[in-house]
Order: sequence, then structure tokens, then C-alpha cells
Amino acid sequence: MNFALSEEHLQIQDLAATFAREQLAPFADSWDEQAYFPVDTLREAAALGMAGIVAREDIGGSQLSRLHAAILFEQLATGCISTSAYLSIHNMVTSLIDQYASEPLRAHWGPKLTAMDVIASYCLTEPEAGSDAASLKTRATKEGDYYLVNGAKAFISGASVSDVYLCMVRTSDEGHRGITALLIEKNTPGLSFGKLEEKMGWRNQPTCMVYFENCKVPLANRVGDEGMGFKIALNALNGGRINIASCSLGGALACLRKAQVYMDERKQFKKQLKQMQGLRFYFADMLTEFQAARLMVYRAADALDNKLAEAPMYCAMAKRFATDVAFRISDKTMQLHGGYGYLRDYQIERIFRDLRVHQILKGTNEIMREIIAKASLDDELALN
Repeated sequence: MNFALSEEHLQIQDLAATFAREQLAPFADSWDEQAYFPVDTLREAAALGMAGIVAREDIGGSQLSRLHAAILFEQLATGCISTSAYLSIHNMVTSLIDQYASEPLRAHWGPKLTAMDVIASYCLTEPEAGSDAASLKTRATKEGDYYLVNGAKAFISGASVSDVYLCMVRTSDEGHRGITALLIEKNTPGLSFGKLEEKMGWRNQPTCMVYFENCKVPLANRVGDEGMGFKIALNALNGGRINIASCSLGGALACLRKAQVYMDERKQFKKQLKQMQGLRFYFADMLTEFQAARLMVYRAADALDNKLAEAPMYCAMAKRFATDVAFRISDKTMQLHGGYGYLRDYQIERIFRDLRVHQILKGTNEIMREIIAKASLDDELALN
């Protein structure tokens, strides 16, 4: 078992760290304050191969591993969590088009997605179908060469700005077997959007409801076979959980760096904070938890790359643990900074706000616990 990153992994890490330092970190506060969606910056990331990280090369993808992606998103998120998280969503759509779309659909949209000539949103959650995604009600009915889609999706990142929407819709009443994936273009008649949501964090990416009213979608825009949508959604969520866990690690790493500098510079009672044993232990615990979470995320990514049967459980473990740990680290970093940590100028409060939603999306951490329990107790996965 080798815990050292390869030369290629280190190059990806350095590329992402440089981009975060130069293209994300200097602007993250103003983007957050102005709720500005930095599409031009996202396209600069795409020019470096970051919009199709695991997609195949023939459509412009980088054809890297899930471990490469985890390393990349971790470093990007040290600069801006929200922007990095949106890029992970776009990548999720790109990888699904690459993996499941018909060849004509893949050939048409794949290169546009990897270059970010178009930007993409992923639509699964509905007003009454969140954790229980299989209960979604948005319905697609066949009418000749088209589906007529009616329903609504909630909490959609990029909605109203994205050019294409990969949507999970119901094509029959057979529970999770009745769900199908459709790629729907923004200008499709019958597609509309709600008001932009005012959010605690992730403020620099637009989020709103997506509505379908007799929305006419060509059968050719179906991704995968009819009834395959839930399988596609679960596949997407495994990779998505690793990516969002990685973005959490990046936020935590940014906090650890800030805490390290502050404890060196700040003095109280004629001593540097780093000389006070209570605070030294505080920081030691934060760093230990971070390293444990990082190992778990990398382990899950490797399991997914190697198509291990346990991979979904490891992805759930990594998402649950890393998002909880990262939020705790941001909270403790704020505590270490005292009143300064509560001020916008120190950026910790933005990281704190951005990280909070990671414990909710891609399946709440309570759902992650259920996935882990089912695999180990109900399905009796061997514990080695």
C-alpha cells in the first residue's frame, strides 16, 4: 500500500493550487458579496482540462481518474468553495453524457461540455422528493418523436444560466425503474425558472426552481435507455459525493492555513497563540481530523476507480466524514480567531457558510449513514 502521490498526481495538485491561488482566491469574497457567477473563470478552468476531468479524450476530456479529480477539487476549493463545487456539478453532467449518451448525442454535446462552450446543470431533487429521490414526480410522456415533460425541480445549481439540464424524469409508475434521464436545452419551449434563491452560502452560483410545462424534448435527447435514470443518478452521486467531499477538504485546508498563520502572529498574555498548550492541542486535533478525512476521500476515489463492490459505501463514508470534519474545522478556526473570525475581511465566515450545505447535498449525511448501515448490516458486506 503506497500513500505517496505519483508525479502525475503532484502535477495535477500543483496546477489546481496555482489556479486557485491566482484565479479564484483573489476574487472569491467579491463574487460572494455580489452573487456573481464567474462563467469566464470557469471557462479558463475548462481550457486547462477541468470541465471533463474523467471524460474520454475523443470528446475533449482529460480522461483522468477519480483520485485525480479528488486531488484537483481539493486544491481548487482552497481558493473558492462555491465555484469549485459548481465545476464539480458541470463535470458530473459531462461524465454522464460521456458514459451513457447515444453516440450522436455524445458527439454533439461532449466537446461543448468539455470546452464549457455550454455549461450544465443536474436536476434530480424536487419540492417533495429530496432524500427519497425515487419518489420524484416530474413526468415525461411520449408523443411521437418527443417527450412532453411536466413538473418541477428544486435547488438547481446554475439554473437560469446553464445552457443544458440533465433531468431525471418519470416515464412509468414502476418506482425507481420508471425513471429516465433527459438532456433538455435552456431555450426549449415550456422550460422556465423561478426566482433566484437567497442562500446562506454558495452565493456566487445561481440557484432556483426549474419548471416544465408541456416541455417538448426530442426522444434523441434521452441519455441511456428508458428506465435507466435511477441507475445513472446513483452512478453520478457516487462520484459527486467524492467531489463534494474533496471541496470540503479544500475549505478545511484553507482554514488550517489561516489558523496556522494567525497563531504565529497573534499574541495574548505576552505569548504567541501557538505557545499556548490548550490552543496547540486544539490545532493538533483539527489537523489530525483533516488528514484522516483526506485519506478516507482518497480511499473512496480509488475504490471507485477500481470498481470495487464496496465503492458506494466508501463514497458515502467519505462524504459523511469529510463534510462533517471540514465544517468543524471552519468552526474551530473561527473560534481561534475570536471576533476577527466573524468579520468578512478574514474570509473564515464565508468558508463556514459555504461548507455548511455540503452536509446536506448529494444526499444528507443522515442518508449517508443509512447507505453505510445497509451495506454492512442488511447486505452483510464482509468486514475485512
